[in-house]
Amino acid sequence: MSNSDFGGMAALVTGGASGIGAATAELLMARGARVAVLDRDPSGAPEGALAVTADVTSDEEVRAAVAEAAGALGGLHTLVGNAGIGAIGTVEDNDDAEWHHVLDVNVTGLVRTARAALPHLRRAAADHPGKVSITHTCSIAATAGLPQRALYSATKGAVLSLTLAMAADHVREGIRVNCVNPGTADTPWVGRLLDAAEDPEAERAALNARQPMGRLVSAAEVAAAIVHLASPAAASTTGTALAVDGGMQGLRLRPAP
Repeated sequence: MSNSDFGGMAALVTGGASGIGAATAELLMARGARVAVLDRDPSGAPEGALAVTADVTSDEEVRAAVAEAAGALGGLHTLVGNAGIGAIGTVEDNDDAEWHHVLDVNVTGLVRTARAALPHLRRAAADHPGKVSITHTCSIAATAGLPQRALYSATKGAVLSLTLAMAADHVREGIRVNCVNPGTADTPWVGRLLDAAEDPEAERAALNARQPMGRLVSAAEVAAAIVHLASPAAASTTGTALAVDGGMQGLRLRPAP
């Protein structure tokens, strides 16, 4: 695959100032794309990316930021909907306010961003067939029952369904829509969870052991999957969820001897 396969293309990554989003923005730039990062605090955006400030829970802010990015980059070919937050607990542990907030960020935030980006993506698709895409960061939580993740899992299940519906809606416009389902990834959010645990080392060991490969997924590995789905090399791929989870979803290993 060419290191310049995104040459001449413009990309917007939400939640792109840290973790998976920052790794994705860096890889897109390395592959030749002009990249804008949309974040509530874009100060951590990778060097060389255009930083735009917006909270994905605000339609007004998102529209303004997407317009700014598309104007500065000369259009938009690739949207990576990555902004999201976590939640811990069973259905008894999160109140209505938290349910509304996490759904607002993780699901409606993707909707707001796509809604603002679609006019720009349609214009690009008319001139660059096969090169225009939306890729969402979903989660293993959409397809596997994880303890203490009821709210988070519900939002990611919605992201998976949203991805499929959007793929059907926009396939004839030349806009592909896919998602990546990471397992537990070594990101700042997971780091904060570990720091808050009674025994961080034991908690990290348990998370490592939960994935058949025996380790956390790296942000760079998830970014590589996102960029593959967004690349012209995946021009026939739409409505697909790509697991990057160390085998967690599909493998059922026998206990080690």
